[in-house]
Amino acid sequence: MTRSAPVSSRLPEFTWDSLDAAAALAAAHPEGLINLSMGTPVDPVPEVIRQALADASDAPGYPLTAGTPVLRDAIAAWVARACGAGVDGLGVLPTIGSKELVAWLPTLLGIGPGDVVVVPSVAYPTYEDGALLAGATVVRADSLTAVGPTSRVRLVWVNSPGNPTGRVLPAAHLRKVVDWARERGAVVASDECYLPLGWSADPVSVLSPQVCGGTYDGVLAVHSLSKRSNLAGYRAGFVAGDPALVAELLKVRKHAGMIVPAPVQAAMVAALRDERHADEQRERYRARREVLTAAFTGAGFTVEHSEAGLYLWLTRDEDCWETVDWLARRGILVAAGVFYGPTAGRHVRVALTESDEHVAAVAARLAEV
Repeated sequence: MTRSAPVSSRLPEFTWDSLDAAAALAAAHPEGLINLSMGTPVDPVPEVIRQALADASDAPGYPLTAGTPVLRDAIAAWVARACGAGVDGLGVLPTIGSKELVAWLPTLLGIGPGDVVVVPSVAYPTYEDGALLAGATVVRADSLTAVGPTSRVRLVWVNSPGNPTGRVLPAAHLRKVVDWARERGAVVASDECYLPLGWSADPVSVLSPQVCGGTYDGVLAVHSLSKRSNLAGYRAGFVAGDPALVAELLKVRKHAGMIVPAPVQAAMVAALRDERHADEQRERYRARREVLTAAFTGAGFTVEHSEAGLYLWLTRDEDCWETVDWLARRGILVAAGVFYGPTAGRHVRVALTESDEHVAAVAARLAEV
């Protein structure tokens, strides 16, 4: 009997495993490793959220896949404030973090072999991974004219502010993408996890009337509380947009058991209703961004884009692995640009998520160059 190939054979090697050698080199630094390679929050979970989680911890029954009514209301209210969306006609659904939805969205939408998923040329790897899991074809393109005349496009991913580049797409560009996709019956999925972190530019949501024209047909926005509220460990995210698409996602997710735990749902409500902690966290990242920007530019790096989001997109105009090695010898671990696409081989990504102490140490080590 011939066995089919394992599902993992459709996917590349896990991105971060290729950093093991650099991590070992950085760990050998006399003053230890400072990890700027991943956007993993290190600051405490705000007390208001931890208390909500604790208060909801006696949860012996099954939670609602759709989310509690109070959570759905909290999501809709936050989307109205942060994205400029109208609550009427808006579908919302909690997800087990945002990566889970990104990875499984093509499958949940019934996309498969013969279908095309468009992703940015430099992009978060999971957009491509999700398409490959579904057996679809991936096209990397920042311009829709580069997609060509194919009628098989079923899903278009946009990401603003971008990961890894920090690039912000103007409303006019996003509107063209939405119009183009609607003409072809494709879905636009907008990864907006970094929307609250605009620095030198103001990001616009795909749910804004100036982008979607006041109707959510064919449009989904993906959000996360990992960075805004330090909830990466809680796996707390949500999707909002076209109510028909959200309803379809809900139907499939009920069968698949894709359910946010009840205590996490309660914690999400507290997080979404409280802006104070989010403002405080944003200020921490702003201060770290200033220190790291000055440190890297002083060491001869060029910062490109990076006008929003949680990362600096840097280059020394050399192969990215040479840059990774150069920094690792100084105990600093960063992400190689090739993780995000074949055209990003001369860049590295630096996260703003280390502690103030470690950020200051990075500046000190780079000042010795």
